[in-house]
Amino acid sequence: MSAAEDDEEEGPPGLPPGTPFYMTPAGHAALEAELKRLWTEERPKVVEVVSWAASLGDRSENADYQYGKRRLREIDRRVRFLRKRLEKVQVVDPTKTPKRDQVFFGATVTYVREDDAEVTVTIVGVDEADSKTGRISWVAPVARALLGGRVGDLRRLRTPQGVEEIEILAIRYPEG
Repeated sequence: MSAAEDDEEEGPPGLPPGTPFYMTPAGHAALEAELKRLWTEERPKVVEVVSWAASLGDRSENADYQYGKRRLREIDRRVRFLRKRLEKVQVVDPTKTPKRDQVFFGATVTYVREDDAEVTVTIVGVDEADSKTGRISWVAPVARALLGGRVGDLRRLRTPQGVEEIEILAIRYPEG
């Protein structure tokens, strides 16, 4: 494993080692499902193909064998990553957030930028982030600016263009 992969295991990017990997229950379930699928479905199929290809003899020019071995290494690498991540994850259920008037992990927040554009984001775990669907990691600059805020608060967001003030318009949490 490379040094970069080791660092990745220590904590979320940009945060000190030992910082937990927060994740929603849905994100945790998705990682567990991926691990199960890789280990019980995909890996056995690839092992079967590799075994078959190996039985054909000369492995040096056997594309099925070479591709299969490469895919097996990729699966094993991902399985190791998922197992380590799932060991360190701290599941936070946003439906159980007691202070719903403040921005915490799992909140869906609507804010307005200085150019009057309204943006809605949901603050989730590092592995759950998807900018196309408005799901941002809790370690992202926007999320860090919003965390702890309340409706009406002006928050300072550092951007590549400089500091921008954003105003929190709405905070929602999923119902439990």
